[in-house]
Amino acid sequence: MEELIAKRYATALSSVSKDVKGIAEVLNVLTEAIGNEEVKTILTSPIVSSQKKTEMILSTLGDKADTVLVNFIKILGENKRLDLIPAITKVLNADLQKESNEYEGVLKSKETLGKDELSKLQETLKKYTGSTIKLTQEKTDLDGLRVSVDDLGIEVNFSKQRVKEQLIDFIKKSL
Repeated sequence: MEELIAKRYATALSSVSKDVKGIAEVLNVLTEAIGNEEVKTILTSPIVSSQKKTEMILSTLGDKADTVLVNFIKILGENKRLDLIPAITKVLNADLQKESNEYEGVLKSKETLGKDELSKLQETLKKYTGSTIKLTQEKTDLDGLRVSVDDLGIEVNFSKQRVKEQLIDFIKKSL
């Protein structure tokens, strides 16, 4: 439900703004700030008025903030939807990625790959998907590789254990 409402707000914001990318960058920073427990508590608190919540968010933007963004924040405040800023930001970022055909993915492995290996993997993914994918690495205890690009719905998993199991199954079937 939250995602549907956020999608409507993001669509409306995209239709009236000329600088969606700039607004998305500001909203990314606001999303990080809203991730703070104290800020989140204030935004969801029934004790604090909607006007105070809106003023708090607007004060972080400064005096030279985009008027479209300021009006957007005011509308969110009037409708008691300031807590939707992270969801709206997520939708806006996904739309911008689709528009530019550039996506971000995560590579999880036990060992860190070198720059050359990482760029080869990115090139292979580009050939496969037709999109530019920038991978960030995360260390895990996974014995193999797992690449996931959520916005494209791609997950590739190469596990030594899985290959071993498949090899054993193949040998059993061929006997």
